Amino acid sequence: MIRRLVDFALQNKFLVLAFGILLFAWGIVSFHRLPVEAYPDVANNYVDVIAQWPGISAEQIEQQVTIPIETIMNGVPGVAHVRSWSLFWLSTV
Repeated sequence: MIRRLVDFALQNKFLVLAFGILLFAWGIVSFHRLPVEAYPDVANNYVDVIAQWPGISAEQIEQQVTIPIETIMNGVPGVAHVRSWSLFWLSTV
């Protein structure tokens, strides 16, 4: 079978050459249409949860807002890391 393929290629040189040029041109066009970024974004996705409760102390917002949100966020599939901080009337997770 390989012998027949080689014999065909040797007998039809121009057809094989034309097919090779066509394949090469198709490769160049496909390469230019490829959606590749020069500097891909390798950072992980992240979500900020910001809650405000005016007039409440940092300790109360930590207990009543930040800790429950952290607990729920730790149960979400695919979460790698959870950070939080609380200030007067502001909670950020």
